[in-house]
Amino acid sequence: MRIGTPVAASALTVERTPLQSTLRTGAFAHPPLGALAYGESSEAAWMSGVNAPILLGQAPQADLLLAGARVDTGRSGAVRWRTDGRWAFGTVDLPEDGKGLESTADAAYRDLFQALQDTGCPHLLRIWNYLPRINEDGGGLERYRQFNMGRQQAFIDAGQAIYEGSPAACALGAQRGGLAIRFLAGQAAPLAIENPRQVSAYRYPRDYGPRPPTFSRAALADIGAGQLALLISGTASIVGHATVHLGDVAEQTRETLRNLDAVVEAANQRCNAGFDVGGLHGVVYVRHPADAPRVRDVLSDTLGADAPFLRHAVFLQADICRQDLLVEIEAHAVARGALKA
Repeated sequence: MRIGTPVAASALTVERTPLQSTLRTGAFAHPPLGALAYGESSEAAWMSGVNAPILLGQAPQADLLLAGARVDTGRSGAVRWRTDGRWAFGTVDLPEDGKGLESTADAAYRDLFQALQDTGCPHLLRIWNYLPRINEDGGGLERYRQFNMGRQQAFIDAGQAIYEGSPAACALGAQRGGLAIRFLAGQAAPLAIENPRQVSAYRYPRDYGPRPPTFSRAALADIGAGQLALLISGTASIVGHATVHLGDVAEQTRETLRNLDAVVEAANQRCNAGFDVGGLHGVVYVRHPADAPRVRDVLSDTLGADAPFLRHAVFLQADICRQDLLVEIEAHAVARGALKA
């Protein structure tokens, strides 16, 4: 199914709200484009749950995406999507086909790229990947590495960028279910941002698998109405391409914050929005639930207890893409500004 051209361009709004407020009947002037729910599932057709338990006794929250007045819905294979013609939000929930995670990831991403064509929103801004048993052996190769092989092959076959210009993304280990993918796409390509402290993920050596991960460290996107969105990929305690501070969750958290600082500074060099780490809306993934209070304390000590980051952060339990990583933080922010020429 291919939808028509929108009558007028629409700005994208990104909001983090308590889940119950998000679900309140009559809360929106127009149908939502989509939402990611943290801590609780929902029957709302436009909301997608993240299969990771919420920590620290937090109430369920949601990242809400609002766009145009009219939202069309459809399917492209395994992908369910919603679009206003300028922006598209899609979901994939695909059980493994018995051939391995590489095959499942390839199939899921082939449908995802078909959805981009069907919605008329060809440019990926952000992808969220959740796969069960991410660090387990999948028959001679770690499952995350199998996923990377299938994902990259689908990118290649679709003619999508696998190096510079690849979208912001994360990949976390879910507790159950099949492969779950959520994505945000638009009509215009975002500006990919890399971290000068790290080797770009798509340039990792073969020590990390036959195919490297396909994502950029962040993306800057013009979302309309004079605003920019900074979409930061999953960020962890990696310098160069190596994990640092093995076994020390506090130091890994501090190193992760240094990497977030570097990504934000790299983004600010390309725009005039003036983003800062303390103002980000983060999702903090912690491998071991008992470590969550320590991670929160480090964030508070570094950023300040009253920082917007702390007020809005969501803490979830999830396995990280490397077995030696104990914490990972993804984040986004919206600010008035424009890209520099």
